[in-house]
Amino acid sequence: MPNVGAFHPQIVHFVVVLLFIGVALRLLSFAIRHPFVNQAAILCLLAGTIAAILAVRSGTDAHGPVERIPGVRAAVIEHEELGEKTRNVFLGVAALELIALALTRQPNTVRFVRWVQGGSALVGLVGAVVLYEAAEHGGDLVYSYAGGPGVRSGKTEDIQRLLVAGLFNESRILRKAGRPEESARLIEEMVRQAPQNAEVRLLRVESLILDRTDARSALVTADSIAIEPGDTRLLARKANLKADAFLALGQTDSARAVLGAAAAAMPQNARLKARLDSIR
Repeated sequence: MPNVGAFHPQIVHFVVVLLFIGVALRLLSFAIRHPFVNQAAILCLLAGTIAAILAVRSGTDAHGPVERIPGVRAAVIEHEELGEKTRNVFLGVAALELIALALTRQPNTVRFVRWVQGGSALVGLVGAVVLYEAAEHGGDLVYSYAGGPGVRSGKTEDIQRLLVAGLFNESRILRKAGRPEESARLIEEMVRQAPQNAEVRLLRVESLILDRTDARSALVTADSIAIEPGDTRLLARKANLKADAFLALGQTDSARAVLGAAAAAMPQNARLKARLDSIR
């Protein structure tokens, strides 16, 4: 069977939606005795169970690169176990649904059908709890352990974006914690990782002002950054940073001149105008 690890994120979304809706519809079918509700519950539960089988297989195929990240193995194993438990519980639900479906074809079995469907609903509720836990642990792997971004594709540029994101967020935390030297060090590493990225280079300008308190170097660095004429967001960012540097040097007139030129070039940018008006 081919490796389907790359499709794990897509498959698990089908699992979550189909099975939660299927359990809800099965419960609803006891209050609303309409054939559509019953048929929709059967369809969602069977389709969701098939998706759960595929999710476990795709997760097994995908876990290798994630599991090799230091400190992640235990979380991966726990997520896998919950995924397998979810699959097994809903295999039981699917079996009950198929039994009930077979019984409907027999005469005088309405009462038995409702009992079997009731069993399906109860087991489905247990499965829904396990499914929620599995989904929550999967979310933790992606958002708390960085087990998804960059790692899934294995492409160099994706891994680099993951690294840059980590450096950016950690530098912000260090700055807020009053550790500017360490923050600046991480920003410098970002520049080494993505030297052509104008956004990263502008972050270095910011770091020179805030972390290094070296406004003169910040101005020189800002002037060396070429930005496409149509990229108004980065042009405004550059103007604001240069204004910050001039203000740090006590050169208010220069700060106003930079912002005034930028505001004239980008009249639609209300924030530039407001920043200019705030400097006296």
